[in-house]
Amino acid sequence: MVDQPSDQLSVSRRSVVTLAAGGLTLALAGCTGESEELPAAISLDDGQSCDACGMVIEEHPGPTGQVFFEDEPADRDGPAWFCSGTCTYTYRFDREDEGWNPRVTYLTDYTAVSYDVSGDSEPSISAHLSADAYVQESQLFVVAGSDVLGAMGPDVIPFSDEDDAEEFASEYGGSVIAATDIDRELIDSVRA
Repeated sequence: MVDQPSDQLSVSRRSVVTLAAGGLTLALAGCTGESEELPAAISLDDGQSCDACGMVIEEHPGPTGQVFFEDEPADRDGPAWFCSGTCTYTYRFDREDEGWNPRVTYLTDYTAVSYDVSGDSEPSISAHLSADAYVQESQLFVVAGSDVLGAMGPDVIPFSDEDDAEEFASEYGGSVIAATDIDRELIDSVRA
Protein backbone atom coordinates (compact mmCIF):
# COMPACT_ATOMS: atom_id res chain seq x y z
CA MET A 1 0.00 0.00 0.00
CA VAL A 2 1.36 3.40 -1.01
CA ASP A 3 0.58 6.40 1.14
CA GLN A 4 -0.22 9.61 -0.69
CA PRO A 5 0.53 12.94 0.94
CA SER A 6 -2.68 14.57 2.11
CA ASP A 7 -2.00 17.72 0.08
CA GLN A 8 -1.70 15.80 -3.22
CA LEU A 9 -4.74 16.01 -5.51
CA SER A 10 -6.32 12.65 -6.24
CA VAL A 11 -8.21 12.59 -9.55
CA SER A 12 -10.22 9.57 -10.62
CA ARG A 13 -10.15 8.20 -14.14
CA ARG A 14 -13.88 8.94 -14.42
CA SER A 15 -13.27 12.63 -13.62
CA VAL A 16 -10.59 12.87 -16.28
CA VAL A 17 -12.80 11.18 -18.90
CA THR A 18 -15.78 13.38 -17.98
CA LEU A 19 -13.72 16.56 -18.21
CA ALA A 20 -12.19 15.48 -21.52
CA ALA A 21 -15.59 14.64 -23.01
CA GLY A 22 -17.00 17.97 -21.86
CA GLY A 23 -14.08 19.84 -23.38
CA LEU A 24 -14.43 17.94 -26.66
CA THR A 25 -18.15 18.72 -26.78
CA LEU A 26 -17.47 22.43 -26.27
CA ALA A 27 -14.72 22.42 -28.88
CA LEU A 28 -16.91 20.68 -31.45
CA ALA A 29 -19.84 23.00 -30.74
CA GLY A 30 -17.56 25.95 -31.39
CA CYS A 31 -16.32 24.44 -34.67
CA THR A 32 -19.78 23.62 -35.97
CA GLY A 33 -21.35 26.93 -35.02
CA GLU A 34 -23.79 25.30 -32.61
CA SER A 35 -22.87 27.57 -29.72
CA GLU A 36 -25.78 29.92 -30.50
CA GLU A 37 -27.85 30.49 -27.40
CA LEU A 38 -31.42 29.34 -27.91
CA PRO A 39 -34.39 31.31 -26.61
CA ALA A 40 -35.89 30.05 -23.36
CA ALA A 41 -39.35 28.56 -23.09
CA ILE A 42 -42.08 30.85 -21.78
CA SER A 43 -45.14 30.29 -19.58
CA LEU A 44 -48.39 29.68 -21.46
CA ASP A 45 -50.80 30.61 -18.68
CA ASP A 46 -51.80 34.11 -19.80
CA GLY A 47 -54.80 33.41 -22.03
CA GLN A 48 -52.79 32.51 -25.13
CA SER A 49 -54.70 30.82 -27.95
CA CYS A 50 -53.23 27.91 -29.87
CA ASP A 51 -51.66 29.07 -33.14
CA ALA A 52 -52.89 25.91 -34.88
CA CYS A 53 -56.51 25.57 -33.75
CA GLY A 54 -57.37 28.72 -31.77
CA MET A 55 -58.27 27.01 -28.48
CA VAL A 56 -57.33 28.85 -25.27
CA ILE A 57 -54.37 26.82 -24.03
CA GLU A 58 -54.90 27.07 -20.28
CA GLU A 59 -58.50 25.81 -20.57
CA HIS A 60 -57.51 22.32 -21.72
CA PRO A 61 -55.62 19.27 -20.42
CA GLY A 62 -52.53 17.64 -21.79
CA PRO A 63 -49.09 18.44 -23.12
CA THR A 64 -48.51 21.80 -24.76
CA GLY A 65 -45.75 23.11 -26.95
CA GLN A 66 -43.94 26.12 -28.33
CA VAL A 67 -41.77 26.59 -31.39
CA PHE A 68 -39.32 29.42 -31.95
CA PHE A 69 -38.74 30.06 -35.64
CA GLU A 70 -35.88 32.04 -37.19
CA ASP A 71 -38.51 34.60 -38.19
CA GLU A 72 -41.07 34.75 -35.38
CA PRO A 73 -44.76 34.89 -36.22
CA ALA A 74 -45.45 38.37 -37.60
CA ASP A 75 -47.83 39.31 -34.78
CA ARG A 76 -45.47 38.69 -31.84
CA ASP A 77 -41.91 38.60 -30.58
CA GLY A 78 -41.42 35.04 -29.38
CA PRO A 79 -42.64 31.53 -30.07
CA ALA A 80 -45.68 30.10 -31.74
CA TRP A 81 -47.63 28.31 -28.98
CA PHE A 82 -49.91 25.31 -28.93
CA CYS A 83 -52.57 23.53 -26.86
CA SER A 84 -51.26 20.03 -27.67
CA GLY A 85 -48.32 18.06 -28.97
CA THR A 86 -50.25 17.21 -32.14
CA CYS A 87 -50.98 20.90 -32.83
CA THR A 88 -47.30 21.71 -32.18
CA TYR A 89 -46.04 19.25 -34.75
CA THR A 90 -48.78 19.83 -37.34
CA TYR A 91 -48.12 23.58 -37.31
CA ARG A 92 -44.34 23.14 -37.36
CA PHE A 93 -44.46 20.68 -40.27
CA ASP A 94 -46.80 23.00 -42.22
CA ARG A 95 -44.49 26.00 -41.65
CA GLU A 96 -41.43 23.96 -42.63
CA ASP A 97 -43.23 23.08 -45.88
CA GLU A 98 -43.54 26.87 -46.43
CA GLY A 99 -39.80 27.38 -45.89
CA TRP A 100 -39.83 28.45 -42.23
CA ASN A 101 -36.89 27.28 -40.11
CA PRO A 102 -37.55 26.20 -36.52
CA ARG A 103 -34.82 27.17 -34.06
CA VAL A 104 -36.09 25.12 -31.12
CA THR A 105 -39.23 23.19 -30.15
CA TYR A 106 -40.28 22.86 -26.51
CA LEU A 107 -42.83 20.39 -25.13
CA THR A 108 -44.19 19.73 -21.65
CA ASP A 109 -41.84 17.40 -19.78
CA TYR A 110 -43.93 15.01 -17.69
CA THR A 111 -40.79 13.75 -15.94
CA ALA A 112 -40.30 17.25 -14.47
CA VAL A 113 -43.85 17.78 -13.14
CA SER A 114 -46.28 16.06 -10.80
CA TYR A 115 -48.99 15.09 -13.24
CA ASP A 116 -52.42 13.54 -12.83
CA VAL A 117 -54.30 11.24 -15.15
CA SER A 118 -58.03 11.47 -14.53
CA GLY A 119 -61.18 10.05 -16.06
CA ASP A 120 -62.15 6.42 -16.42
CA SER A 121 -63.47 5.89 -19.93
CA GLU A 122 -61.45 8.72 -21.55
CA PRO A 123 -58.49 9.50 -19.29
CA SER A 124 -56.73 12.83 -19.77
CA ILE A 125 -53.42 14.10 -18.42
CA SER A 126 -53.00 17.37 -16.56
CA ALA A 127 -51.55 20.46 -18.28
CA HIS A 128 -48.45 22.23 -16.92
CA LEU A 129 -47.91 25.69 -18.34
CA SER A 130 -45.04 27.29 -16.40
CA ALA A 131 -41.82 27.95 -18.33
CA ASP A 132 -39.89 25.41 -16.25
CA ALA A 133 -42.26 22.60 -17.33
CA TYR A 134 -40.87 22.73 -20.88
CA VAL A 135 -37.84 20.91 -22.25
CA GLN A 136 -36.26 20.95 -25.70
CA GLU A 137 -37.58 18.31 -28.05
CA SER A 138 -34.06 16.89 -28.49
CA GLN A 139 -34.07 15.81 -24.82
CA LEU A 140 -37.45 14.08 -24.87
CA PHE A 141 -39.03 10.71 -25.51
CA VAL A 142 -42.74 10.53 -26.27
CA VAL A 143 -45.43 7.95 -25.75
CA ALA A 144 -47.49 7.79 -28.94
CA GLY A 145 -50.77 5.91 -29.19
CA SER A 146 -51.64 5.73 -25.49
CA ASP A 147 -55.20 5.74 -24.12
CA VAL A 148 -54.53 9.12 -22.44
CA LEU A 149 -55.96 12.22 -24.11
CA GLY A 150 -54.72 15.78 -24.41
CA ALA A 151 -56.49 18.94 -25.54
CA MET A 152 -57.19 17.67 -29.07
CA GLY A 153 -57.85 14.04 -28.14
CA PRO A 154 -55.10 11.45 -28.69
CA ASP A 155 -51.68 13.05 -28.25
CA VAL A 156 -47.98 12.40 -27.82
CA ILE A 157 -46.99 12.47 -24.13
CA PRO A 158 -43.37 13.68 -23.59
CA PHE A 159 -40.88 12.63 -20.89
CA SER A 160 -37.20 13.54 -20.49
CA ASP A 161 -36.52 10.19 -18.78
CA GLU A 162 -37.00 7.23 -21.11
CA ASP A 163 -37.78 4.95 -18.15
CA ASP A 164 -40.65 7.27 -17.15
CA ALA A 165 -41.97 7.08 -20.71
CA GLU A 166 -41.71 3.27 -20.69
CA GLU A 167 -43.54 3.10 -17.35
CA PHE A 168 -46.31 5.38 -18.67
CA ALA A 169 -46.64 3.25 -21.83
CA SER A 170 -46.86 0.04 -19.81
CA GLU A 171 -49.74 1.51 -17.80
CA TYR A 172 -51.63 3.40 -20.54
CA GLY A 173 -50.51 1.76 -23.78
CA GLY A 174 -48.61 3.21 -26.69
CA SER A 175 -45.03 3.05 -27.85
CA VAL A 176 -41.99 5.08 -26.85
CA ILE A 177 -39.90 6.93 -29.43
CA ALA A 178 -37.42 9.80 -29.39
CA ALA A 179 -39.29 13.08 -29.90
CA THR A 180 -36.88 13.99 -32.70
CA ASP A 181 -38.14 10.93 -34.62
CA ILE A 182 -41.69 12.29 -34.82
CA ASP A 183 -42.80 12.86 -38.39
CA ARG A 184 -46.04 13.91 -40.08
CA GLU A 185 -47.06 10.27 -40.62
CA LEU A 186 -46.83 9.55 -36.88
CA ILE A 187 -48.83 12.66 -35.95
CA ASP A 188 -51.49 11.79 -38.54
CA SER A 189 -51.73 8.26 -37.11
CA VAL A 190 -52.06 9.57 -33.54
CA ARG A 191 -54.83 11.98 -34.56
CA ALA A 192 -56.76 9.34 -36.56
